[in-house]
Amino acid sequence: GVLLVLVIILATSIGSVAVPFGTTCRILIDKLPLITLEQTWTDSMATIIFDIRLPRVILAGLVGAALATAGATYQGLFRNPLADPYLLGVAQGASLGAVIGFLMPVSFMVAGFGIIPLFAFIGACIATVTVYLLAKTGKTLPVSTLILAGVALSALLGALVSYLVISSGDKMHGIVFWMMGSFSLTTWDEVLVAFPYICVGTIVIIIFSRLLNIMQLDEEQAQQLGVNVEQLKIVLLAAATLITAAGVAFVGTIGFVGIIVPHAVRLIWGADHRFLLPLSVLTGAVFLILTDLASRTLLAPTEIPIGVITAICGAPFFLYLLKRRRKVIF
Repeated sequence: GVLLVLVIILATSIGSVAVPFGTTCRILIDKLPLITLEQTWTDSMATIIFDIRLPRVILAGLVGAALATAGATYQGLFRNPLADPYLLGVAQGASLGAVIGFLMPVSFMVAGFGIIPLFAFIGACIATVTVYLLAKTGKTLPVSTLILAGVALSALLGALVSYLVISSGDKMHGIVFWMMGSFSLTTWDEVLVAFPYICVGTIVIIIFSRLLNIMQLDEEQAQQLGVNVEQLKIVLLAAATLITAAGVAFVGTIGFVGIIVPHAVRLIWGADHRFLLPLSVLTGAVFLILTDLASRTLLAPTEIPIGVITAICGAPFFLYLLKRRRKVIF
């Protein structure tokens, strides 16, 4: 938690206009209620810190926490270390919705969502509901069928996205940049809209952390221990989908965070979900804030899409997990 606070202040300090670390702290403290400090900074510095950089940093932290928590939830629920938040087609559904939003001839706002985030959020939710309906057999929800349905739907939606992208003309650059992930032009409005979805979904998941531990046995044993397995699946899938959709709706699809962070936490602090989930929240926030900092400073003034950096970090880690899991299986 202390590291997260320090990283937030550090990331807020660094940019095209350098603001000393101490000055950044004073500006942020001065914004707290009932606290007023003697102003030793310019109004432009305060605007840069509080109105431009801080909302971007906070949203990066929220999305990082959401993706890491959803990844840990899917891995625990499916008992598969290679599961990630996009397993059930959330990313492809969001991408299809966003592309449709880009191609719409009109623009509007609904409940704080612009047309692109709104369509991305709806697309992500519809994709997950579709996978659930396809996989459900009677009153049960077989995990293997759920994953296969997610893979098949993802392929279909991915094909539709590819066709729309190549048919988008001069809007192609904006679509591709969104799909690779970016926190540029983030405002407090986006933070305020995303926060309640991510906060509520994360709290629900953490509440069920003990039952998620029991699910590591197998479904039959968990049922014998008094766990309503099918109800637990629905609640956790809904909460994980909600926080993932809320995150990618504003910033695009950012890969590998949901794989890297839960495994890093698991290696350091163990596999008990009562600790794994809260620590994934903090570690995911720290990781994505630092990744976003790298994306906007490494080649400044050019901004690297954040999905590129997370893929560079995540792909080798993913291959390592594959190799390690292969040794275990064979």
